[in-house]
Amino acid sequence: MGMEAEVIEKGKKTSWEQRFVETVIGRCNTDKGLAARLRRADNPATEYQSWEVLGALGVDLEKDYQRLPFVTVAAAIAKSKAERNGSLTLGRAIAACYEDGNQSNQAKTRLRRLLACDELAEACRILRPVLTLIDSKVGQPLDFILLLKQLRNFAFNGQRVKTQWAQEFYGQSVMVKDEEAEA
Repeated sequence: MGMEAEVIEKGKKTSWEQRFVETVIGRCNTDKGLAARLRRADNPATEYQSWEVLGALGVDLEKDYQRLPFVTVAAAIAKSKAERNGSLTLGRAIAACYEDGNQSNQAKTRLRRLLACDELAEACRILRPVLTLIDSKVGQPLDFILLLKQLRNFAFNGQRVKTQWAQEFYGQSVMVKDEEAEA
Protein backbone atom coordinates (compact mmCIF):
# COMPACT_ATOMS: atom_id res chain seq x y z
CA MET A 1 0.00 0.00 0.00
CA GLY A 2 1.46 3.33 -1.00
CA MET A 3 1.13 6.72 0.62
CA GLU A 4 -1.71 7.57 -1.72
CA ALA A 5 -3.52 4.25 -1.30
CA GLU A 6 -7.25 4.74 -1.28
CA VAL A 7 -10.24 2.47 -1.41
CA ILE A 8 -13.68 3.35 -2.71
CA GLU A 9 -16.17 2.18 -0.13
CA LYS A 10 -19.88 2.80 -0.57
CA GLY A 11 -19.13 5.59 -3.06
CA LYS A 12 -16.74 7.28 -0.64
CA LYS A 13 -12.94 7.32 -0.65
CA THR A 14 -11.10 6.43 2.52
CA SER A 15 -7.39 6.91 3.00
CA TRP A 16 -5.03 4.28 4.35
CA GLU A 17 -4.62 6.45 7.45
CA GLN A 18 -8.39 6.60 8.01
CA ARG A 19 -8.77 2.84 7.60
CA PHE A 20 -5.84 2.25 9.96
CA VAL A 21 -7.16 4.57 12.69
CA GLU A 22 -10.71 3.22 12.46
CA THR A 23 -9.46 -0.38 12.53
CA VAL A 24 -7.19 0.20 15.54
CA ILE A 25 -9.95 2.04 17.45
CA GLY A 26 -12.42 -0.74 16.70
CA ARG A 27 -10.03 -3.53 17.64
CA CYS A 28 -8.91 -1.77 20.85
CA ASN A 29 -12.54 -1.42 21.91
CA THR A 30 -13.24 -5.13 21.41
CA ASP A 31 -9.89 -6.76 22.29
CA LYS A 32 -8.47 -5.54 25.62
CA GLY A 33 -5.38 -7.76 25.24
CA LEU A 34 -4.55 -6.08 21.93
CA ALA A 35 -5.14 -2.65 23.48
CA ALA A 36 -2.70 -3.51 26.29
CA ARG A 37 -0.05 -4.66 23.77
CA LEU A 38 -0.47 -1.45 21.78
CA ARG A 39 -0.13 0.65 24.95
CA ARG A 40 3.16 -1.12 25.68
CA ALA A 41 4.31 -0.45 22.11
CA ASP A 42 4.78 3.17 23.16
CA ASN A 43 8.25 2.16 24.40
CA PRO A 44 10.94 1.42 21.76
CA ALA A 45 12.03 -1.65 23.75
CA THR A 46 8.54 -3.17 23.58
CA GLU A 47 7.40 -1.68 20.28
CA TYR A 48 7.49 -5.18 18.74
CA GLN A 49 4.20 -5.90 20.50
CA SER A 50 2.43 -3.80 17.87
CA TRP A 51 4.04 -5.44 14.87
CA GLU A 52 1.38 -8.14 14.46
CA VAL A 53 -1.31 -5.50 13.98
CA LEU A 54 0.85 -3.17 11.89
CA GLY A 55 2.04 -5.96 9.63
CA ALA A 56 -1.52 -7.22 9.11
CA LEU A 57 -2.56 -3.69 8.10
CA GLY A 58 0.15 -3.38 5.45
CA VAL A 59 2.81 -1.38 7.32
CA ASP A 60 6.39 -2.11 6.23
CA LEU A 61 8.00 -2.92 9.57
CA GLU A 62 11.56 -2.71 8.24
CA LYS A 63 11.35 0.97 7.34
CA ASP A 64 11.42 3.38 10.30
CA TYR A 65 9.79 6.18 8.29
CA GLN A 66 6.88 3.85 7.64
CA ARG A 67 6.64 1.99 10.97
CA LEU A 68 7.20 4.78 13.53
CA PRO A 69 4.19 6.95 12.65
CA PHE A 70 1.85 3.95 12.84
CA VAL A 71 3.34 2.68 16.13
CA THR A 72 3.11 6.16 17.69
CA VAL A 73 -0.51 6.69 16.68
CA ALA A 74 -1.62 3.14 17.51
CA ALA A 75 -0.13 3.45 21.01
CA ALA A 76 -1.76 6.87 21.48
CA ILE A 77 -5.14 5.46 20.44
CA ALA A 78 -4.81 2.52 22.83
CA LYS A 79 -3.71 4.75 25.73
CA SER A 80 -6.53 7.23 25.15
CA LYS A 81 -9.18 4.51 24.96
CA ALA A 82 -10.70 6.55 22.13
CA GLU A 83 -14.06 5.36 20.87
CA ARG A 84 -13.80 7.40 17.67
CA ASN A 85 -11.45 9.67 15.80
CA GLY A 86 -11.63 13.22 17.09
CA SER A 87 -11.27 16.62 15.49
CA LEU A 88 -8.66 18.19 17.80
CA THR A 89 -5.37 18.95 16.04
CA LEU A 90 -2.03 18.41 17.76
CA GLY A 91 -1.17 22.11 18.06
CA ARG A 92 -4.55 23.00 19.53
CA ALA A 93 -4.37 20.02 21.89
CA ILE A 94 -0.99 21.11 23.27
CA ALA A 95 -2.41 24.58 23.95
CA ALA A 96 -5.55 23.06 25.51
CA CYS A 97 -3.43 21.26 28.13
CA TYR A 98 -2.74 24.55 29.88
CA GLU A 99 -5.02 27.14 31.45
CA ASP A 100 -3.38 29.98 29.49
CA GLY A 101 -3.64 28.05 26.22
CA ASN A 102 -1.13 29.12 23.61
CA GLN A 103 0.06 31.92 25.92
CA SER A 104 1.34 29.37 28.46
CA ASN A 105 5.13 29.20 28.70
CA GLN A 106 4.92 25.45 29.35
CA ALA A 107 2.80 24.92 26.24
CA LYS A 108 5.20 27.02 24.15
CA THR A 109 8.16 25.04 25.50
CA ARG A 110 6.53 21.72 24.58
CA LEU A 111 5.71 22.99 21.11
CA ARG A 112 9.21 24.42 20.58
CA ARG A 113 10.78 21.11 21.58
CA LEU A 114 8.62 19.31 19.04
CA LEU A 115 9.41 21.91 16.36
CA ALA A 116 13.15 21.48 17.03
CA CYS A 117 13.01 17.86 15.87
CA ASP A 118 14.84 17.17 12.64
CA GLU A 119 14.17 13.47 12.28
CA LEU A 120 11.01 11.38 12.42
CA ALA A 121 12.38 9.08 15.15
CA GLU A 122 13.13 12.10 17.36
CA ALA A 123 9.70 13.63 16.68
CA CYS A 124 7.95 10.37 17.63
CA ARG A 125 10.08 10.04 20.79
CA ILE A 126 9.29 13.64 21.85
CA LEU A 127 5.63 13.23 20.92
CA ARG A 128 4.97 10.18 23.14
CA PRO A 129 4.86 12.05 26.49
CA VAL A 130 3.05 14.95 24.81
CA LEU A 131 0.31 12.57 23.67
CA THR A 132 0.08 11.15 27.19
CA LEU A 133 -0.24 14.69 28.60
CA ILE A 134 -2.95 15.54 26.06
CA ASP A 135 -4.86 12.39 26.98
CA SER A 136 -4.74 13.25 30.69
CA LYS A 137 -5.58 16.98 30.38
CA VAL A 138 -7.87 17.39 27.38
CA GLY A 139 -11.41 16.07 27.40
CA GLN A 140 -11.76 15.44 23.68
CA PRO A 141 -10.10 13.02 21.28
CA LEU A 142 -7.33 13.97 18.88
CA ASP A 143 -7.68 13.84 15.13
CA PHE A 144 -5.56 10.69 14.91
CA ILE A 145 -6.03 10.47 11.14
CA LEU A 146 -4.53 13.93 10.62
CA LEU A 147 -1.72 13.21 13.10
CA LEU A 148 -0.88 9.97 11.29
CA LYS A 149 -0.80 11.78 7.93
CA GLN A 150 1.45 14.47 9.42
CA LEU A 151 3.84 11.94 10.92
CA ARG A 152 3.98 9.95 7.68
CA ASN A 153 4.88 13.16 5.84
CA PHE A 154 7.43 14.26 8.46
CA ALA A 155 10.23 12.12 7.01
CA PHE A 156 9.73 13.69 3.58
CA ASN A 157 8.72 17.26 4.43
CA GLY A 158 9.28 17.83 8.14
CA GLN A 159 9.37 21.60 7.81
CA ARG A 160 5.86 21.68 6.36
CA VAL A 161 4.52 19.44 9.12
CA LYS A 162 6.16 21.56 11.83
CA THR A 163 4.66 24.66 10.20
CA GLN A 164 1.22 23.02 10.40
CA TRP A 165 1.68 22.23 14.10
CA ALA A 166 2.77 25.81 14.83
CA GLN A 167 -0.19 27.20 12.87
CA GLU A 168 -2.58 24.93 14.77
CA PHE A 169 -1.07 26.10 18.07
CA TYR A 170 -0.75 29.83 17.44
CA GLY A 171 -3.68 30.18 15.04
CA GLN A 172 -6.08 29.19 17.80
CA SER A 173 -5.99 32.57 19.54
CA VAL A 174 -6.71 34.40 16.28
CA MET A 175 -9.80 32.24 15.74
CA VAL A 176 -10.99 32.83 19.30
CA LYS A 177 -10.57 36.59 18.98
CA ASP A 178 -12.47 36.57 15.68
CA GLU A 179 -15.32 34.57 17.24
CA GLU A 180 -15.48 36.92 20.24
CA ALA A 181 -15.58 39.96 17.93
CA GLU A 182 -18.59 38.50 16.13
CA ALA A 183 -20.44 37.71 19.38
